[in-house]
Formats: sequence, structure tokens, C-alpha cells
Amino acid sequence: MPTELRDPVTVALTGASGAQYGLRLIQALVAADHQVWVMISKAAHLVIATETDRELPARPARLADVLTQRSGAAPGQIRCFGREEWMAPVASGSGAPSAMVICPCSTGTLSAVATGASNNLIERAADVALKERRQLILVPRETPLSAIHLQHMLALTRMGAVILPAAPGFYHRPSSVDDLIDFIVARILNQLGIEHRLMPRWGEE
Repeated sequence: MPTELRDPVTVALTGASGAQYGLRLIQALVAADHQVWVMISKAAHLVIATETDRELPARPARLADVLTQRSGAAPGQIRCFGREEWMAPVASGSGAPSAMVICPCSTGTLSAVATGASNNLIERAADVALKERRQLILVPRETPLSAIHLQHMLALTRMGAVILPAAPGFYHRPSSVDDLIDFIVARILNQLGIEHRLMPRWGEE
């Protein structure tokens, strides 16, 4: 493990389509030498198995091992938490400070976070991020959007969260699905203030 890792970033994957965004984000954060705290909902495990050639283990310790191996992380750089692991640092405002990204973010999770439901650790961690005025980024992938979805997005924006839809652009002339994924991950990293080389910023060569 490197002597000094950068501040932890919490990444939660929920049951929306677009698991590739969250998995690529974990890789990018590892490459940027950040600690990465990971939570994957039960529905997200099903989506990952459907959308990718991966079937990730549910047990947190085993999940951390698999993600570490696949991302090239240093031992201990990735920590994973179960859905009811209430003693995890992300469950309390007195835990270590951490920015949080829910990627992808299901509309069910969006609703729970907007209304403070806190029925599982992902929802609780997001609630902590909001109450402690920490950075919270939600990456929904749903279309069309109902009035309920839009109301929840507006409410969360007013609370200080960032709504970053998984809607890749095309001005960089993507040549692969990976390019489209990197477009969104680059936007997330920009919001977090993390340097990257996934794609140039607008106006850069």
C-alpha cells in the first residue's frame, strides 16, 4: 500500500442501468491514488451480471479482493461495506470525511436520498454527506423522467448535491463504448477536482 493515499471517495452502485460507469470510476480513482470505499446494492449486483461479463461476490471482503485485483489497487486501497454495516465510517458524520458518488443512481435511490429514508447503508451514507455538507454526486440513468424524478432532483440540488445524468456527449468523436463511458467518468472526476487523462477538457487538444 502506498505510504500516502489521497482522501477517500465513496462510490455506491445501485440498480440503475450503467454499471460500467461505476466500475470504471473505481478504476479511475484507484489510478489517481485515492482510497475508495465501495458499496454495491443487491439490485446493482444483478445489473452488473446482466450488463457486463462480471459477476461480483456479495461478501464485502471477497468483493474488495476482486475489485482490488481488477483495478490494480494497492492492498487495502479499496474497502467494501455491506448494506447494513452500520459501523462503517460512512454511516456517521464523525467518520472520516469523504466525497460520495452514487453511480449509477436508480430512481428509487434518488427518492430515498431526497426524502432522507436511510433504509440501508448507501442511503444513510448519502444522508450523512448532505447533513455534513460534503460533496454528493448522483448519476441517474433514466429516461424519460417523470415529475417525481425531476422534483427529487431539484430537491437534492437545492440541498447541495450535484445531479450528473449519464448522458455522454459526442463532440469528442467517440469511437467505442469505452469512450462514452469515459466521458461521464471524466465529468465526475472534474466535479471531484481530481486530475485525469480520460479525455481533454473543452478547448484542450
